[in-house]
Amino acid sequence: MMKLERLAVSCGGTGGHFYPGLSVARELNAAGGRALLILGGKNAPGQAEIARGFGVQTLQVAALPLSKNPLKLFRFLLAFLRGRCQCIRAFREFKPQALLCMGSFASLPPAMAAKSMKIPLFLHDGNARLGKANKFLSRYAKALGLSFPSPDSAQCRCPVIHTGMPLRHELLAGKMEKAAAMEEINRRWNVDFKADAPTLLVFGGSLGASSINRTSRISKTLPGGETIQLIHLAGVGKLEELERYYEGSGGRKLLLESSPDMHLFYSAADMIICRAGGSTVTELAYFGKYAIVVPYPYAAENHQMDNAMWLASSGGARIVKDSDCTEENFNRIVLDWLREPDKYREMGAKLAEIAIPDASRRILNMIGNIVFVARAV
Repeated sequence: MMKLERLAVSCGGTGGHFYPGLSVARELNAAGGRALLILGGKNAPGQAEIARGFGVQTLQVAALPLSKNPLKLFRFLLAFLRGRCQCIRAFREFKPQALLCMGSFASLPPAMAAKSMKIPLFLHDGNARLGKANKFLSRYAKALGLSFPSPDSAQCRCPVIHTGMPLRHELLAGKMEKAAAMEEINRRWNVDFKADAPTLLVFGGSLGASSINRTSRISKTLPGGETIQLIHLAGVGKLEELERYYEGSGGRKLLLESSPDMHLFYSAADMIICRAGGSTVTELAYFGKYAIVVPYPYAAENHQMDNAMWLASSGGARIVKDSDCTEENFNRIVLDWLREPDKYREMGAKLAEIAIPDASRRILNMIGNIVFVARAV
């Protein structure tokens, strides 16, 4: 059977679309193939720079979100037509055997270009609930890869395959024992964390989460609270506010704005408090750490709640509504964790049963199997 050698991947939009698409592209390049990353939207220049740093070829195309505003709708149509023409020219030169779209409005120009050139279209969704772009494009697609079991997969007009969510290679390769992670954290940030002390990781994504940032202070009166080591990523522009918030609180702390070294923090943590984005819950499952997940209540169609429910179904996570984020509830959860750390460790380990660390390879296999089986028939 022929081999998948050239694949175009559309993954513009947010980091939740970009990084999984980049992981698939890197997987194909590592296997001797060639990937072309198609990027659209305001984040495209920065994303292109990141991709080129990994030796991945990129193409930036015009793309804007769909809007009901007449002026913005006109601009959307102009950007769509321009982006589609850019993709057609690029596809003629690159000659992809298939196009993989990772969702978002940025997928529309390349998908329609592929349709006009009879290039097989494949989709991937990074959340449990399908996005609008993927629902629309599914009528033209050969198959859609699911990150998690989906409650609305019946609305998809093409076959669905549970492939999992692609993780960054650095995360997959960076999993380590807690003691080794602590040693590296101490060296990099000049702290004195102990490998045998209870360690809590708190973060809310790249932009942070105010409801989490403002409720995760450890009370001075909490029994055993002084033994806790806290790693908290505040989010861009929110570190100073977080430092003021933690003044006078108990335990050792490492407060950062953000960090690319999440593999160290996941490996060092005994329990994690975070949002429930698609990449985040996939990472939690891979590292097998018990999590308190707080779904972002304003996510499209409340999809973070669906993601959280998938994670909690294993027994390795607990869902807390954003409206229930209070210091009182936080300290109650932490106290229970301090009293029964082994129970929480065992529950977190259950997450490994639902993890799919080879999702990038599964997606490439899905595409190759369908494209070349169809040609052989």
